[in-house]
Amino acid sequence: MTERVWRTKRLLLRVPVETDVDFVAALFSRPELVAHRPDPTPDTPEESGRRLARDMDHWRSHGFGRWAVEADGGLIGFGGVTVSKEFEGLNLSYHLHPDSWGRGYATELVRQVLDFAFNDLHAERVIGLVRPINLASRNVLEKCGFSLEREVMLHGAPTNLFALTAQRQR
Repeated sequence: MTERVWRTKRLLLRVPVETDVDFVAALFSRPELVAHRPDPTPDTPEESGRRLARDMDHWRSHGFGRWAVEADGGLIGFGGVTVSKEFEGLNLSYHLHPDSWGRGYATELVRQVLDFAFNDLHAERVIGLVRPINLASRNVLEKCGFSLEREVMLHGAPTNLFALTAQRQR
């Protein structure tokens, strides 16, 4: 599966590779990208390296994970589904570079992720975890069919758990 590439109208989605580490470090060093964390401290380059290693390990262990997302020939972020350790369902997550915000890329990515999760992986349920203040991410999830299920505590902070089931997605 690591050789496969997925495409949407404007995005190329591929398995992350070690050479993505500089982009990951630059991405997670941006204050606006980590603003909704309980501790909004940007990642160190070492933390970003571990984040990328986890994404690559997930692909090796499960055959799917968070894709590296490219637009116009350049890397703009990461997103996909991973196995949730805390909640029922696959966990949708994405992080796009702020320069790519407001262009509809997140919605396009999430729709492709859902198609992959439900049709290729035969998932029964996909969840999205969003801090209440992150209205842009909430809007993307709702636009893609997710419904607010409940509030949970995640990393010590209130978080909205959105869910979409295979039955509702059809």
